[in-house]
Amino acid sequence: MADKLWTKNVSMTEEIEKFTVGRDREMDLYLAKYDVLGSMAHITMLQSIDLLTADELKVLLKELKAIYRQAEKGEFVIEEGVEDVHSQVEMLLTRKLGDIGKKIHSGRSRNDQVLVDLKLFIRDQIKEIAGLVKSLFDELITQSERYKHVLMPGYTHLQVAMPSSFGLWFGAYAEGLVDDMQYLQAAWKITNRNPLGSAAGYGSSFPLNRQMTTNLLGFDSMDYNVVYAQMGRGKTERNVAFSMASIAGTLAKLAFDACMFNSQNFGFVKLPADCTTGSSIMPHKKNPDVFELTRAKCNKLQSLPVTVTMIMNNLPVGYFRDLQIIKEVFLPAFDELKDCLQMAAYIINKMEVNEHILDNAIYDPMFSVEEVNRLAREGMPFRDAYKKVGLDIEAGNFTPNKDIHHTHEGSIGNLCNDRIQALMDEVVSGFKFEKMEKAVKQLLDKD
Repeated sequence: MADKLWTKNVSMTEEIEKFTVGRDREMDLYLAKYDVLGSMAHITMLQSIDLLTADELKVLLKELKAIYRQAEKGEFVIEEGVEDVHSQVEMLLTRKLGDIGKKIHSGRSRNDQVLVDLKLFIRDQIKEIAGLVKSLFDELITQSERYKHVLMPGYTHLQVAMPSSFGLWFGAYAEGLVDDMQYLQAAWKITNRNPLGSAAGYGSSFPLNRQMTTNLLGFDSMDYNVVYAQMGRGKTERNVAFSMASIAGTLAKLAFDACMFNSQNFGFVKLPADCTTGSSIMPHKKNPDVFELTRAKCNKLQSLPVTVTMIMNNLPVGYFRDLQIIKEVFLPAFDELKDCLQMAAYIINKMEVNEHILDNAIYDPMFSVEEVNRLAREGMPFRDAYKKVGLDIEAGNFTPNKDIHHTHEGSIGNLCNDRIQALMDEVVSGFKFEKMEKAVKQLLDKD
C-alpha cells in the first residue's frame, strides 16, 4: 500500500482504504490534465513569491508538460495504491526530480486542487456542449426553413387542435435551445472563477498571488472569499447540472415527438434507416431506438441536479468527504449529454417529412378556428360563429379552407427564424471561450 500525501504513523486497513477511496481513482482520470494545468499555474506563482527558484520551476514545468501530454493521449494512469490524481502527479514528479517534486504543494490543499480541477474540466465540457447545441440548433433552423410551407396538425390534450407547420415544429425546438444556451452561459459564468489559493477553505500564511493564477488559467475572476470558494464545491456542480438538465429536457421532448410522429398511426416523419432497429419476430418493424434511448438518457440527466443537491444539501460550512461522491454521477454525465446532442443533430439532418399529411380528412377539423375567424371578420359575433361551425362539424357539413394566411410574428407565415438565429448568435458570442483558450495555450507554451 503506497503512502498517502497525508500519512503520518498510522496505516489504514485495506477494507477502509477501499471504502474511502471508492471510485475516486477512476473518476480522477477525467481530471488528470486539468490537475496538471492547475499545478503549472500554481508553481509559476510560487516562483514569483520565491518559494521556488527559476531553475526548479523550469524543470517542474518540463515534467508537468510531459504528464499533460500523457493525459491528453489517454495514457495517464493512477497506479495501484495511489489515492488520487493529485498524489499520482506529485509522485511522478518526485520519482523523476526528487525533493523538488515535493515542493509543488506549498500554499494549497487537495481541497482547492480538486476545486480548480473541476472548474477547468467543466469549462472545457461547457465549451463542447455549447458547440453541439449550436450544431443541433443549425440543423433545426435549416429544416424549419426547408419545410416551412408544409402544414401539419397542432395538438392540445393529444387532440387535433389547429394548423401548425413543420416550420413551426422544428423552429420551436431551435428557439428552445436558445433559452437552454442562456442557462448554460449562466453556469459558465459561475464556473469561470478561480478557487485556487483558498487551500483547505481558510487561506494560507504564504503570500500567495491569487490574481496571478487567475490570469494564468484564463478565469474571469476569482472566488474571492476563501470560505465561499470551498462552499462552491457541490454548488458549482449543481448549477451546471441544472443547465445540462434544461438541454436534456428539450432533447427528451423532441425525441418523444419524433418517436410518435414516426409511428404508422401518425406517419408525419420518417427517421433515417440507420437510426432504427428491427424486431426479432416482426419483419415489418423499424423501431426508433436511437430516439428512445435519447429520451431515456435525457430523462436520467434531468435527475442529476436533484442527485447532486441531495448529496450536498445538508452539509454545513467546510469540506466533507460526501462531496467526493458527486464526481461519480456528475463527471460521466457530460459524455452522455454530448452523445445525445450528436445523435439528435444527425437524425434531424436526415429526417424526411411527409408533405401530404392533410390529404387525410381526419385532420379537416383543425381548420375550424380559421372558419370561425372568417365569419367573425365578416361581422358575425364570435360566439355565434363558434356555435355555427361546431354544429356544422357535428352534422358533417364542414368543408375546410386549407389556404390559410397567418402573418403575425412567430406564426406559420412569419416564423422569425432570422431573429431566433440572431438571439442564438448573441448568446454564443457571450461565452468568450477565446480568453480561456488563449490563457491555457500560453501556459502550456511557457518554458
